[in-house]
Amino acid sequence: MGTTCNPRDPPPPLTDSINANIYISQYILLGIVIILTIFGNLLVIISVCHFKQLHTPGNILILSLAVVDFLIGLLVMPFKFSKYVEHCWYFGDTITAIMLCTASIIHLCLISVDRYFAVCHPFRYKNIVTAFVTFIFIVFSWILSAVLGFIIMFLELNIKGIEDQYVNTKCVGSCYLMQNEASGLSSSIFSFYIPGIVMICIYIKIFSVASRQAKAIRDAGHQCHEEQKKRAASNRRETKAAKTLAIVMGVFLVCWVPYFLCNIIDPLLNHVMSPLLIELLDWFGYMNSTFNPLVYGFFYSWFRKALKLIATGKIFQNNSSRTKLIKNSNTFIHFLNQSRLQSAHSCFHSAMQLCWKPAVALAMDKPSSTDTAVVLRRIVPLGGGSLALSTLVWAKDLSKLS
Repeated sequence: MGTTCNPRDPPPPLTDSINANIYISQYILLGIVIILTIFGNLLVIISVCHFKQLHTPGNILILSLAVVDFLIGLLVMPFKFSKYVEHCWYFGDTITAIMLCTASIIHLCLISVDRYFAVCHPFRYKNIVTAFVTFIFIVFSWILSAVLGFIIMFLELNIKGIEDQYVNTKCVGSCYLMQNEASGLSSSIFSFYIPGIVMICIYIKIFSVASRQAKAIRDAGHQCHEEQKKRAASNRRETKAAKTLAIVMGVFLVCWVPYFLCNIIDPLLNHVMSPLLIELLDWFGYMNSTFNPLVYGFFYSWFRKALKLIATGKIFQNNSSRTKLIKNSNTFIHFLNQSRLQSAHSCFHSAMQLCWKPAVALAMDKPSSTDTAVVLRRIVPLGGGSLALSTLVWAKDLSKLS
């Protein structure tokens, strides 16, 4: 229908030891990629499904992403891998690859939306991102992906106007999806550019909010030794958040930008790009599904703990599903001791200017995964001319920030 085999010379016989080593290296490398994709995402699926503490709307999105990437490793990569042995695609059209890859990208976009509300609107997060909303997100991603795949493959809109070229190039060789200019542009916009731009804007906003919150701590506590410790911890968390966001976007862009640029440029150049290059860029995109469990899983402390329990077989023990992987995120920081405040009056003197000024404080018993608390400070009279800083805290689990 829309998949074509572009002519090229058959591969040289494997009589030469150098050629043999190259092909064997290809097989080993792609085999490792497939295994990592399948088992990496399978570990994320088992972790989120088994441990009840992880049954949250945000983690359900990560679970759905892992399912999509697992299917890419199971249903798409092995058949694409077979091309390198048989040198052509014998398994029909590529609607499965189109649908699953699009679903994976849309899931990444929806996860960024979830993080936006968790970080930028923490008070409203649980009311906005509910289990029902998460379900709608997931259904939307699958339906949109299926519609795009159906439009491209079954309606054959991708070859409208280039039917003669498509027929003339359908032969044994290197298989790839041939698209006309309109199809290449529209499919790239809906499958990649719109979700990608949304992700970039959201992550810039998230980092901006995190930086502003960290600065609030520095401004409020620059005169106090204890606050300086908080400032140092805040800087470390800010740096970690920046690295995490940079890795998230970096991996996504490196994997998919080259392919979708080629997807637009190749039809404009009358399909002169090397099929081998298109195949290589295609695999770069698939490898985003390999890296997703690393970026969205291994960066979380709860996943490392879950992986340890899975590897040691402890998940088969009774009540293992109730294992506490994340420390209690609903921490309440008690009102500061009155006498301590009076003795440290000079340290908090500048806080008089912070009446009901929002800031962010690091929770005292939080793990390094970054639970934080949103704080409202106000000055209240104690009598005798003394002042105390009343601190009321609503702790919010913003572990998705890093």
